[in-house]
Amino acid sequence: MPKKSAGLLLFRRNSQGSEVEVFLVHPGGPFWRKKDDGAWTIPKGEFLDDEDALAAARREFREETGSDPPAGEYFALKPVKQAGGKIVSAWAIEGDFDPAGLRSNSFQCEWPPRSGQMQEFPEVDRAGWFAPEMARRKILASQLPLIDQLLELLG
Repeated sequence: MPKKSAGLLLFRRNSQGSEVEVFLVHPGGPFWRKKDDGAWTIPKGEFLDDEDALAAARREFREETGSDPPAGEYFALKPVKQAGGKIVSAWAIEGDFDPAGLRSNSFQCEWPPRSGQMQEFPEVDRAGWFAPEMARRKILASQLPLIDQLLELLG
C-alpha cells in the first residue's frame, strides 16, 4: 500500500485580479539545503487511512507554516503520484501568507551520517510566492500537475 500525503495549494491574485501566484515551501534539513529548482513543494504531510485527507492537509499546513490555513472554499485537485510512489491529495484555496512569518515544526535526524549525533532541523526552511512559470521550475516534477490543475480551475 503506497504512503499518502495531503496538502494545500494556496494561491492569490494580484491587486488587479489578473495574475495568479502560488505558495510553495522548501524542505528543511541537510539533504535539501543546496537544492532549489525542482525541490519545492506544497505544504503537505502523511496521513493515516482513518484520517480525513482534507483535515490532514489543513493540519499539515499549520505544522509547516505555523499559521492556520485560510477559511473559504477548498477545491479538490486530482491526486498525483510522486516518484517514490507516494500519492499526494491536494486542495486549492485562495488566501495569503507572509513568508516572513514562517514557523515550521522540526524533526531530528542523525547528522552528519553515522556520527551518532542527533540534530534538529525545521521541516520547512523557507517559503515563497511564485508566478506559475517560476513555480513550474521550483516545484517537484511530480507535483507540477497540481499547478496546471489550479490554472485550469481558474480559467
